[in-house]
Amino acid sequence: MTVTYLAGGDGVRVAYAVGRAVGPAVARNRLRRRLRAAAREIDSAGPGLSAGAYLVALRPEAAGLSYAELRDDLATACAAASAGSRT
Repeated sequence: MTVTYLAGGDGVRVAYAVGRAVGPAVARNRLRRRLRAAAREIDSAGPGLSAGAYLVALRPEAAGLSYAELRDDLATACAAASAGSRT
């Protein structure tokens, strides 16, 4: 999972890049729904996400992750991206 962060704005915006290599449309859409739920959960817990725009790009291996693993990976990648490094 790679997250690109662009600071600015007054809210949090998240976009997802899920390529065809991840699987058929059903699998890609399910993964997007799980990521949206994970992003909402991360943003509502603790300090939340920093204001700005996030682009989450996924590799095919992401389809095999459990929800907890996906959420933890997303939280780690977003924190690293907003701190100035790329994950």
